[in-house]
Amino acid sequence: MHPTVDRVTRRIIERSKATRAAYLQRMENLKNNKPQRKTLACGNLAHGFAACTQSDKDVLRLMNQANVAIVSAYNDMLSAHQPYETYPEVIRNAVREMGSVAQFAGGVPAMCDGVTQGQPGMELSLFSRDTIAMSTAIALSHNMFDSVLLLGICDKIVPGLLIGALSFGYLPSILIPAGPMPSGLPNKEKQRIRQLYAEGKVGKDELLESESQSYHSPGTCTFYGTANSNQLLVEVMGLHLPGAAFTHPNTPLREALTKEAAQQAVRLSAPNGGTLGMADMVDEKTIVNALVALLSTGGSTNHTMHWVAIARAAGVIINWDDFSELSDVVPSLTRIYPNGQADVNAFHEAGGTPFLIKELLGAGLLHDDVETVVGKGLSRYAQGPVLQNNALVWKDAPAETLNPAVLSSAAEPFSPNGGLKVLSGNLGRGVIKVSAVAEEHWVVEAPAVVFDDQNDLGDAFSSGKLNKDCIVVVRFQGPKANGMPELHKLTPYLGVLQDRGFKVALVTDGRMSGASGKVPAAIHVYPEAANGGPLARVRNGDLVRLDARKGVLEILTPAEEFDARPLATANLSANELDYGRELFGMMRRQASHAEAGASSFWSSVDE
Repeated sequence: MHPTVDRVTRRIIERSKATRAAYLQRMENLKNNKPQRKTLACGNLAHGFAACTQSDKDVLRLMNQANVAIVSAYNDMLSAHQPYETYPEVIRNAVREMGSVAQFAGGVPAMCDGVTQGQPGMELSLFSRDTIAMSTAIALSHNMFDSVLLLGICDKIVPGLLIGALSFGYLPSILIPAGPMPSGLPNKEKQRIRQLYAEGKVGKDELLESESQSYHSPGTCTFYGTANSNQLLVEVMGLHLPGAAFTHPNTPLREALTKEAAQQAVRLSAPNGGTLGMADMVDEKTIVNALVALLSTGGSTNHTMHWVAIARAAGVIINWDDFSELSDVVPSLTRIYPNGQADVNAFHEAGGTPFLIKELLGAGLLHDDVETVVGKGLSRYAQGPVLQNNALVWKDAPAETLNPAVLSSAAEPFSPNGGLKVLSGNLGRGVIKVSAVAEEHWVVEAPAVVFDDQNDLGDAFSSGKLNKDCIVVVRFQGPKANGMPELHKLTPYLGVLQDRGFKVALVTDGRMSGASGKVPAAIHVYPEAANGGPLARVRNGDLVRLDARKGVLEILTPAEEFDARPLATANLSANELDYGRELFGMMRRQASHAEAGASSFWSSVDE
């Protein structure tokens, strides 16, 4: 193992001793009671299989075959999740071929951040993750099941499914993806049209046509945002079938992978001799593998929160120092938008996840000695699936990349580090993703322009007030303030300012999209303004310094003057009502800070 990866892993193991041991003990206690159907009273069991066919009832009565739970985030508004409509019947039939039963245990909510960007609904987005976790727990609460299939892809959905399933970690669980849509309008052209629209140089019709050519069919959006980062990380954790992440929907290979995953869930179950659950597969080494994969591909900054929360659900404690220390030694091996111009389809065709895993294993950057849903050892994931005479087989990843402009080797990386930095200073602690930021923009020192509402920035841009060097501070956007919406709506404005030659950066206690790009952005800054953080003391014209090289975020106002300032307040009442926001007040109040996962589950521990 690379010495830094080994050191970080050992530190996480030591830090997590008590919480991990307590979690594993809980799972062991639950595991000793399975198969759970044996514990049900006759009335309970009768309710549980009342709607089944007679043959399925006969199987479930015997207790010696598996009952596989299907937990799905299907809806037909999310392009990524629309293909899931037909999966339950495919899964049921595949499981019946094994002599077992599959039941649709429950659906979980699935909102599309692409639809809600800049809209009130985005203020529900972050906490939809915890809602999905709770919905997953409700689906599995009936004690009818021996293994689990999780159907989900997008931003908060995969983290929510994982957190929920880890509460039932004595059961084996497999995630089933659906794959990306075919490539549409190139990302560079989409970005160009967005910036022209922000400048008023094209109209709404041209913008809508551009967006419609980008997002045009069933399947995941093809840029490397949070959804596709989810898929890659889950695969590197060994929770998909090998090479499953980026096969297109509605293809023979995709259906074969879905059937095989369903049957593998049967093989992993206790009635079929399985002894391991998700709790055995998601451990400290698995989590480190996920972080390495994130960093080597320039993945979504959202995962500096989501994977903290997922790890905590398994009793593993990680923090941003772990991300940062790994980032210093993990090389960047991909150029996928927004870190390049290619999309995930080009990445997949270049060798994809199997090649990436092969390279990272060879460089000692991934732990091979982990449990996966296909057995011991991550090296099994350095293979990709193909159909051969209608049979599903796996072949070794190519020896060399098939497109060196998109996917590189560990010996010849695009960059020697992963491009994620932790920033600290008298304005708080945050993160910055620099993998898509040109090095000449890594350090920005400029006067602050302060906004308490993201919608005000567009007006300031249109009036020309931002035509200058500036660090835009958008505050009162943290989890306690308004649910921490993504601020992707700001990206075109800031990109235009940078293209005009101004030194510009963003500092916020909110989030940016997984597609964050070329403008330096200090995000997830905490303590957040609504919780008395120093951003609440910043005023227009204050000189602020963002230094991604040294990891510094600071205001240059003398400390005595700055600390004596009263904290600004914002009227957040409009963010507490309507569009369902009133139902999430408890989660906002309970939310932990970003480095603790911005979760409503563990705030008392983390704060």
